[in-house]
Amino acid sequence: MVVERYLTIGDVARRSGVAPSALRFYEERGLIAARRTGGNQRRYERTTLRRVAFIRTASRLGLTLEQIGDALATLPDGRTPTAADWRLLSQSWRSLLDERIAVLERLRDDLDSCVGCGCLSLDRCALQNPDDRAAALGPGPRYLEGDSPSDVVGEGR
Repeated sequence: MVVERYLTIGDVARRSGVAPSALRFYEERGLIAARRTGGNQRRYERTTLRRVAFIRTASRLGLTLEQIGDALATLPDGRTPTAADWRLLSQSWRSLLDERIAVLERLRDDLDSCVGCGCLSLDRCALQNPDDRAAALGPGPRYLEGDSPSDVVGEGR
C-alpha cells in the first residue's frame, strides 16, 4: 500500500471530521499550512491531521484560537513534532486547564442551588447582581467566574 505524502482538503476534512471551510479558516489564521498545486489546489502534509486533532481538542477545552496558535507556534518547523514536543506544549497549559476546571466546578456548584429552586432572587444566588454592582469587576457573569460581592469596592452582602 502506497501512502500519499500529501492530502487534499477533502481528505483532511474526511479524516479529521472538520469541514473544509474550517480548514481554510485555520489556514488563514496560520494554524495549519498547505502547499498549492499548479492548479492552485491545497495539499496538506499528513502531519496536518495531528495538528487539526490538536486544534479540535484544545477548542473543546475552551482555549481560544489565539491561545492555540501561540502554542502551535512553539512546535518545530520543518519536522514532525515528537511526543516530547507535544508533552511540553500540553504542560504549558496545565495551570490554565486547572483554572478552567475550578471555574466549571464553581459554576456547577453555584448553579445547583439556584437552578434547583428556580428562583433568581435568593440572597445567596450567584446570578443575583443588584444595581449591577458586579460591573465594576469587569464584563461577564463575575460571581459565576469566581468574584464575590465583597470584591466590589465598598460593597458586600
